Amino acid sequence: MAHPRTYRDDDPYLDGVRAACLALPETAEVEAWGRPTFRAGKRMFAVFERHDLHPYALALKPDPLERPALEQDPRFYVPPYHGPYGWLALDLGAAAVDWDEVAELVESSYRQVALQRMLRALDAR
Repeated sequence: MAHPRTYRDDDPYLDGVRAACLALPETAEVEAWGRPTFRAGKRMFAVFERHDLHPYALALKPDPLERPALEQDPRFYVPPYHGPYGWLALDLGAAAVDWDEVAELVESSYRQVALQRMLRALDAR
């Protein structure tokens, strides 16, 4: 059974999330579970989330060394579905979005799933 779409293309923040995610080598946006997911090849590294408590959020897998600091930041929370797999989510509406920070977080998550050729392409920029 297909999941109902949980977002609209004109949602605030979605264009910025798309730009950050799709700027990385060999990435694609794939709708899954009714949400835009971003993948390096077949492996997911980011999800644009919408739910009651956090209407606009970006779920990603943080670098393990950065995770403790992110957990202390009130903008971050453990998302209900991806959280058990080590993911955190950034509540995009909690404060003014720093798109440079978002790009760094997205790249960190991407680096954990990307193939070596993708990482070489990224590092060659």
